[in-house]
Amino acid sequence: MPEPEENLWLDDAAGRLVRPYTVSNGRTRPTADFNLLTMVRSTGTKPQSYLGPDHAQVLSLCDGPMTVAEIAAHVRLPAVVTKVLLSDLVDCGAVTTRAPMQMGADPTDRGLLEAVLHGLRKRL
Repeated sequence: MPEPEENLWLDDAAGRLVRPYTVSNGRTRPTADFNLLTMVRSTGTKPQSYLGPDHAQVLSLCDGPMTVAEIAAHVRLPAVVTKVLLSDLVDCGAVTTRAPMQMGADPTDRGLLEAVLHGLRKRL
């Protein structure tokens, strides 16, 4: 029985057999502005043209809000390649993005950082 198509491009020892830049057609810059904490969600709109299996895999992860970092981890691709795939999906209207919510506190506030450190030590 032949292997499923998705398994043809994976090797247990070597990992993904297709180089990441081939997944993004050699592109290294997304057309949309993302960072690792940008929230991504499917719009329910299907792409008008075929984008490829990697795009479909990324899109399938976007049913609920998910960060760019989480998506990259799930598809096991570098973040920059994932951003290129996501920007293609944004360009065709299949996903929407939202900047991460900003906390009211200053992220460099020493008191806040000490409280987080104290909480982490307490759990250990």
